[in-house]
Amino acid sequence: MLLNLHGVKFTYRNGYWYEIIAYQVAKSLQRPHGIRYSLTLHDRHCQRIFGLDNSHASVSDKSGPGKKKRLEWDHIHPALNHKGTAYQFVNAQQLIDDFFKAVDLILGDFAR
Repeated sequence: MLLNLHGVKFTYRNGYWYEIIAYQVAKSLQRPHGIRYSLTLHDRHCQRIFGLDNSHASVSDKSGPGKKKRLEWDHIHPALNHKGTAYQFVNAQQLIDDFFKAVDLILGDFAR
């Protein structure tokens, strides 16, 4: 289902809009599920205000003293200009559900 949504853009009455980019890639350590994705919500000024993606690596926080930081590819951008924190990719349907749940919370009645 996610791959079928590639290229979908939708604009709400308030001018906010979302875009879904998703395509199949070779499975790798960075993308073990074989999907490159970016699901983003933008305000009417075209600024991303929320997103889920695996288009670049972000450094995770240390999990304890002396632990090395590690690169995370699946991540969430919960706010404007946020660099991203780790997102636990379960499957494509969960990704879609998580995205639209966040959109509903951010836009409230405009998302209905």
